[in-house]
Amino acid sequence: MKKYDIVVIGAGPGGYVAAIKAGQLGAKVAIIEKNEIGGVCLNIGCIPTKALIKSARVYEDILRAEEFGITLDQKSVKVDLEKVVKRKDGVVKKLTAGVGMLLKKNKVDVIKGEAKVKDKNTVEVNGELIQTNNLIIATGASPVIPPIEGVKEGFEKGYILTSKEALSLNKIPTDLVVVGGGVIGIEFATIYASFGSNVTVVEMADNILVNIDDEIRASYLKSLKKQKINVITKAAVTKVDKNKVVYTKDGQNHELPAEKVLMSVGMRPNTSGFEHLGFEITRSGITTNEKLETTVKGIYAIGDVNGKQMLAHVASAEGIIAVENIMGKPAKIDYTKVPAGIYGTPEIASVGLTEQAAKEKGIDYKVSKFPLVGNGKSLAEGETDGFIKVIANKKYDEIIGVHILAPHATDLISEAVVLMELEGTAYELANAIHPHPTLSETIMEAAHGILDKPIHM
Repeated sequence: MKKYDIVVIGAGPGGYVAAIKAGQLGAKVAIIEKNEIGGVCLNIGCIPTKALIKSARVYEDILRAEEFGITLDQKSVKVDLEKVVKRKDGVVKKLTAGVGMLLKKNKVDVIKGEAKVKDKNTVEVNGELIQTNNLIIATGASPVIPPIEGVKEGFEKGYILTSKEALSLNKIPTDLVVVGGGVIGIEFATIYASFGSNVTVVEMADNILVNIDDEIRASYLKSLKKQKINVITKAAVTKVDKNKVVYTKDGQNHELPAEKVLMSVGMRPNTSGFEHLGFEITRSGITTNEKLETTVKGIYAIGDVNGKQMLAHVASAEGIIAVENIMGKPAKIDYTKVPAGIYGTPEIASVGLTEQAAKEKGIDYKVSKFPLVGNGKSLAEGETDGFIKVIANKKYDEIIGVHILAPHATDLISEAVVLMELEGTAYELANAIHPHPTLSETIMEAAHGILDKPIHM
């Protein structure tokens, strides 16, 4: 029987990072994966959606060519979805192959198969038993399929999709209805609206993207309207048929034409098969402490399966922290400084408290905003929709939240993450000389607004 210091179940961005880190720290490690190395993120999530978004943006830029003094025959420009998907598949293949090489380089034993955990120290895979001193569960989550009339039949017949199927369509749907106004649903809405689909988002809650700053959302909704994406909130889908979606709003039934329907109402942690191990499992996922250890010593749970924050970069950070604790290097995670991104057009990125959260906590705070229209780089690139919002406490001007609606927002947010990790203030942010012309200057300008006034507004 093979024996390991650490066995990791699941090779997504949490599991494979944990395995690599463990190998770097000298542990004997095995990672078990029943599907593909890279998990949902690399294969059917973060990476392939961003590849499609890039194709959508290239197409949009070509259609806007006249604005930049470039003349071309618009009628000759079209989206070849098969080639778009082929490019996406190439990106995925390159990345997953790279992860495989990294695991091999760090002497991690990769075992393909389904793990069956017998007890905290014994795992069965492919009919063989292996022993481990520590177990890291990184089994991710799966899309929630709501019990709506017609959904099961729709999946069988191929006109209802999850995000997995939406990544590999061979034809652009004329009418696409997205059920759910969360991050995944909105990203796909922007992709297919760019490709030419008539897109409608139906959300049961009062708003889409419920966790983002209210002002950012209000501005983003205007952007979605510009992209001809119809957003219907406070609406419940009651039935899905081959060519239509039925929903209720304000006590009335309504119908929408739908060649394809994307079900995007959330993700459920994959906790099945672990109930007998004795640790606490709630509807949110496997309960863990700040060291990522479950209520059973020696068993850790990272990524979507613990339900803390379902983000790939959180899973990776949790993987490193779990391994460091196993290897005797005390570490813990701070979920209050985790950045989040939405890769629509424009992008949204945030870290820290929203203004509404600061109010609810009774924090004495101040806000500064700077619009992209006041930034030279934004004007030169013809991308002036959006703004930067910085929130600081009044006592020390310490930054407690940054929210960005802008092109490349997901890249810009890292500056704020580092600053907040260092408990930095608006003084450091304003006094740090930013290169010109860049979008990053907008963050500096907003910081000046916390202290006094932005320079270029």
